[in-house]
Amino acid sequence: MNEHTLKGEWKQMKGAVKQKWADFTDDDLQHIDGSRDKLVGRVQERYGHSKDDAEREVDEWRRDNKY
Repeated sequence: MNEHTLKGEWKQMKGAVKQKWADFTDDDLQHIDGSRDKLVGRVQERYGHSKDDAEREVDEWRRDNKY
C-alpha cells in the first residue's frame, strides 16, 4: 500500500492506530495525518524504538490490518 492510500484512509485508521499505540495523543494523530514517515517517527519518540524497529512495527501493523 502506498503513502497516498494511507493518507486517504487516515480518518478511518485513527482508532486502530490509537489501539495499537495507546500512548499517542490526539495531537500526535493530528501531526501524523496519514504520513507513514511521521507515524514511524512518533513510534520512535513515544516508545524508544530504533528507526528500523519502528518501521518494521508500522509496516507489520499495516500488513496485519490491511492498510
